[in-house]
Amino acid sequence: MGLSVPQAALVVLVFISSGVSPSSGRNKCVARHFGHDSVVCECNSTYCDSVGSVSLPPLGRFSSYLSSGEGLRLEAGSGLVQVNSTGAGLRLTIVPSQKYQKIRGFGGAMTDAAAINIMSLSVGAQDQLLREYFSSEGIGYNVVRVPMASCDFSTRLYTYADSHGDFSLSNFTLAPEDIDLKIPLLQRVQALTPGPLSLLASAWSAPAWMKTNSALIGKGSLKGHPGGKEYKTWAHYYIRFLEEYAKYNLTFWAVTTGNEPSAGQITNYSFQALGFTPEEQRDWVALDLGPALHTSSFPNTHILILDDNRLLLPYWAKVVLSDVEAGRYIHGVAVHWYMDGLVPAEISLGVIHHLYPEYYLFGTEACAGWKPTDRGVKLGSWDRAEQYAHDIIEDLNHYVVGWTDWNLALDQTGGPNWVKNFVDSPVIVDAQHDIFYKQPTFYSMAHFSKFLWEGSQRVGVSASGKTNLEFCAFIRQDGSVVLIVLNRTSSVIQFEVWDPAVGYIPSTAPAHSLLTLAWNTV
Repeated sequence: MGLSVPQAALVVLVFISSGVSPSSGRNKCVARHFGHDSVVCECNSTYCDSVGSVSLPPLGRFSSYLSSGEGLRLEAGSGLVQVNSTGAGLRLTIVPSQKYQKIRGFGGAMTDAAAINIMSLSVGAQDQLLREYFSSEGIGYNVVRVPMASCDFSTRLYTYADSHGDFSLSNFTLAPEDIDLKIPLLQRVQALTPGPLSLLASAWSAPAWMKTNSALIGKGSLKGHPGGKEYKTWAHYYIRFLEEYAKYNLTFWAVTTGNEPSAGQITNYSFQALGFTPEEQRDWVALDLGPALHTSSFPNTHILILDDNRLLLPYWAKVVLSDVEAGRYIHGVAVHWYMDGLVPAEISLGVIHHLYPEYYLFGTEACAGWKPTDRGVKLGSWDRAEQYAHDIIEDLNHYVVGWTDWNLALDQTGGPNWVKNFVDSPVIVDAQHDIFYKQPTFYSMAHFSKFLWEGSQRVGVSASGKTNLEFCAFIRQDGSVVLIVLNRTSSVIQFEVWDPAVGYIPSTAPAHSLLTLAWNTV
């Protein structure tokens, strides 16, 4: 079941009333309702909805793309830029002279679980799914996070160097999960992506024999001290990983210093973790990881610190980045979205940017369905799409240069996950019927990833008065402007956009909607 006809008609009428006429797009969503507050779009080996390649109309017109809780999914429209104000009560003014950070990209993670689920489909459906994410017809992903060995979204516990005492890493070996699943898929992704693909590697745990607790899970850190043999071997492990993947023509833009180092400081932590204090992370980068990368075949691979929740900022980054020796090897700070509601973006992300503007901020993990009170897969949850859009807009408005979702695809239980830490994903696979569902969060990501190309620069945008709309604006490298507007309220909000370079754009944000507007300025 999709929208009822009266509902759909009402939404389209509201859209038309803003001076925008809907256009067909390439393929329409095959809507399925599973009892939540919106719909999923069903895809198979021969059909999937897609907005297709997007080109903007000539100067004097604008394009719009609307998704909503009522069931619209990247509904395309266009309209005329007006010479005079429409007199709308709310005006959003583009301020191109206020320039901020440039976009690196958007993407998701090729975990073991994601790869297992993608490979569980027929080859035709696999291709369809990968195209939806990465091709020019799809939503423009250009970042993939790759776990180094196992994480909770694996079916077993393993590292690449499980031979006890192998400090030379002479037995370092990629796993079948890499050779048979992740690497073949990443090669296909690389072939699909029209521009450069930015691969990002994160490790969950060092081999058990290197750790204080002699286990991959639970509370434990590296034995010894930074500069010692365990720390140096752990840095060498990173290089060996990069060397092995390079044999398959897969090179990494960046590595993180390790997934969620705070987790490895929690007693009885239930899955793979490696504890670091900020001081230990600082010294490991300065004495071991930084020099190892610098003298390897991968001196241009970036190092991102933290890879944990912004709850730890600004303290963690201050400890690490204030050290000259560590700082010279570091390029950025990686942040996760969990518990973002507990700490305002300005006193975490904002403070770090203002203190250390030479280091970029990058979102490396987010998923819905992780909270104990709101767990697992919810097919068709628009509320979760709004959570994504809210967080992305807030992050972008606080200097973050990219945002990476967690698993690219999961099954209908939110796995596989060896510790049953089931969560949600923008793509849910039903292997039995050889189909996959694109969740509302998929489209939430698309409103950003499809339109904010690498190199797009955030610019100022101001509201004429108090509003419940959330928004961010960017100028792309070709001079075109993209404005993304989120309405999380149950009211329709009319507004106009004023770009001094072109004129006035009349628009409407339906209740519970996400809207991308784009126009040329030359």
